[in-house]
Amino acid sequence: MHKFNVNFMGNRNIMFIVSAVLIVVAIGALAVRGLKFGVEFEGGTVVNVSKSGSVTQAQMSQAFKKAGLANVQVQQSTVRGVRGYIVRSSETSAAIANTAAAKASSEVGLPSDGFQVTTIGPEWGKNITSSSLVALAVSILAILLYVSIRFEYKMSVTAIVALVHDILITLGLYALVGWEVSPNVVAALLAILGYSLYDTIVVFHRMKENSAGLVKQSFMSMANESVNQVLMRSINTSLTSLIPVVVLLIFGGVTLKDYALALVIGLASGAYSSIGVAAPIFAIWKETEPKYKALAKKYANAS
Repeated sequence: MHKFNVNFMGNRNIMFIVSAVLIVVAIGALAVRGLKFGVEFEGGTVVNVSKSGSVTQAQMSQAFKKAGLANVQVQQSTVRGVRGYIVRSSETSAAIANTAAAKASSEVGLPSDGFQVTTIGPEWGKNITSSSLVALAVSILAILLYVSIRFEYKMSVTAIVALVHDILITLGLYALVGWEVSPNVVAALLAILGYSLYDTIVVFHRMKENSAGLVKQSFMSMANESVNQVLMRSINTSLTSLIPVVVLLIFGGVTLKDYALALVIGLASGAYSSIGVAAPIFAIWKETEPKYKALAKKYANAS
């Protein structure tokens, strides 16, 4: 097996700068553009037009606006090779939405059974939002507790820093490109938490093993060796995870692309943050301890 000898820890400042730039851009996008939440969170109507025939997107949009729906957004979709449309509106009245959908279908000459209307009230949207936030919070707390018990609290804190890094970058890109945040995206964020933690734990576990009886090497140097020892495993895991998700992003339907996009961003960021964020922060923190501080002074040239 090929052995890597990349000086990750020696170039930690470069990795910190890269992460800082990405996070600043992400926070800027979130502050300026904000996240665009789907009707599942804010309430509204989704009309799935399954058979659109030769009707264009502009004609479909005009028909629904003329029928009385507010804030209409039309997106093309393809299901089993059949072209259709997904029409979103802020309308929360099921009666008004169904009447408008019927009028719009008649306007463009489509059959009355060629569409399906789903209306979500604002209260339901609030419940979905609250449940999603609780799920994320509980996941992070569970991770913090598990890593603290299994390893040590410093590892748990740095693992959470890496997770926040990944989530911020993912949400920041969504704000930047204006993609809708749906329940699928929340599910993807939870999956990202699990993957990022797994990758970080692999690095931390090797560092824990290598730090036992450490006497003739600085902790930073040992950390660098540990990252290189698990690098091939991390690369293989990342690639095997990313390939099917990228295929899903390219060839998946409209309803799956938001899920796939979040996963692609999160998986790539998670693979990077384990090495470029969690490992160096943990090593820096450990070298503040008296034992490792003395080793750092004695073997400074190794880090």
